[in-house]
Amino acid sequence: MVGGVDGIRLGGSYTWATARAMGVTRRQVERDGHRIGQGLYLSTAVEPSLTERCRAWARVLPPTAAFGGATAAVLLGAPLAEPPRPTVVLPPHAVVPARPELVRLVRTLTPVDLGTIHGLQVTSGSQTFLDLAALLPPHDLVTVGDALYRGRHLDADRLAERLARADRVRGVVRARACAPLLSPQAQSRPESLMRYWLATSELPDPEPQVPLFDGRGREVAHGDLGYRRWKVLLEYEGRQHAEREQFRRDVDRYSLMGADGWLVLRFADQHLTGPAAVLGRTRRALLSRGWRPGLG
Repeated sequence: MVGGVDGIRLGGSYTWATARAMGVTRRQVERDGHRIGQGLYLSTAVEPSLTERCRAWARVLPPTAAFGGATAAVLLGAPLAEPPRPTVVLPPHAVVPARPELVRLVRTLTPVDLGTIHGLQVTSGSQTFLDLAALLPPHDLVTVGDALYRGRHLDADRLAERLARADRVRGVVRARACAPLLSPQAQSRPESLMRYWLATSELPDPEPQVPLFDGRGREVAHGDLGYRRWKVLLEYEGRQHAEREQFRRDVDRYSLMGADGWLVLRFADQHLTGPAAVLGRTRRALLSRGWRPGLG
């Protein structure tokens, strides 16, 4: 039984009033529950994840409330750290007691600006992207936007529609500048980050998920980022590449790339603390293959 004491089922979260009304004593509540807000408890039987904490808060918030900002982004799968305080978006004039454990935003939203995930009402991908544009630097905003694309919470049409009616909204200038840089093909935050640095430099824009073919012309693999014209590929090596099966697949991929004349640049997390390594090595590789500044 999740969230229960002495045969009384409370669920993963509950309010003090609900627990007491069901006959649970003060000592039992204090023993079973972890207090996350005034009169609100999360059972020690559940993992205190952001999703579970938001489910608890949904019990005491009005139905017009939605989780937004970084909270919505994480719930939608964006590569951000879980915020210590959930962000709640409320319509104007909503009467909600002040909660120091929450970040409150006031927004006038339409139904298309809202969605659901894990049974929770959240701001849509487009609204979340717009709200975060006021808080995140451009490179982080692009990684979030790519993740929202990847999770099918965002697409070009929905984003364009939201930004078109966002005049004078804080962050809209940055959101409009970053929107053309987003790609539904990005497979990870490091790929998005490298692509952002390259796309905003003097270097040519890279192509994501470059197809690779075997000797029979069959598409058998993809490179993270690349330039077909100059046969230069950029690969990010995450922890998963150290696993045995992934390592074996990588050996085949790199052999295929080399046999077909590709120059492969491999990057790891130590290269992504800033753009210098990615831009410098890519520039030298492109120059070695015939690219020249100002010639495309």
